[in-house]
Amino acid sequence: MTVKIRLYVDHPLGDGQTVPLNRDQAHYLFGVMRQQAGAHVALFNGRDGEWRAEVTKAGKRAGELTCLEQTRPMQMPPDLWLLFAPIKKARTDFIVEKAAEMGAARIMPVQTEFTNSERIRQDRLQAHAVEAAEQCGGTYVPEVTDLQKLDRVLTDWPLDRQLMFCDEAEAGQARDLAAAKPGKWAILIGPEGGFSPAERKRLHALPNAHVVSLGPRILRADTAAVAALTVWQQALGDWNA
Repeated sequence: MTVKIRLYVDHPLGDGQTVPLNRDQAHYLFGVMRQQAGAHVALFNGRDGEWRAEVTKAGKRAGELTCLEQTRPMQMPPDLWLLFAPIKKARTDFIVEKAAEMGAARIMPVQTEFTNSERIRQDRLQAHAVEAAEQCGGTYVPEVTDLQKLDRVLTDWPLDRQLMFCDEAEAGQARDLAAAKPGKWAILIGPEGGFSPAERKRLHALPNAHVVSLGPRILRADTAAVAALTVWQQALGDWNA
């Protein structure tokens, strides 16, 4: 049986498990999608895989589903973080959505010296990550952290995590991940104004940093995020698994 509607729920999933719906979920399922008791929905919670569930109670403000069978086991993404400097609202939303679709395990907005946006709505960005996972068929939702200063993040950087540093100053230079090895990784995308000289010097000096060129042209920040995730996934990720 093909189930077209997928919902993320913060509730355990298992054979015969009942799952309550909150008001927003009930409105979407019964008010927007016009589902009724007896309908089947795919559920996932980021821990127990995907489950086919049946609507057993349907109301305007609440509802209940019962898990029938697991349709997909839990599939974890690679241990990959995406660090990026927030830009305009819609384009920041785009970066979060595409990072969730393309297999980032953690999404970290960072404030650089030239970052244009000094604040974000972490809860709104997390909701975008949930929606992206619902739509792309994923069973895992990446955490979206609150905005952090890049210098603080680098000061506390774990020694066992490699950093793919996409430097716009390297445009046209042949630098790739040919010699890199799988493991714990992160990708760093700079702001629209680029990295400052001090930031670039510090990043180049990191022992576990890998400077990568994203081609002969300087890309917009949102384009660069998708390009970098593609480059990393093809070289070290789970696209060929």
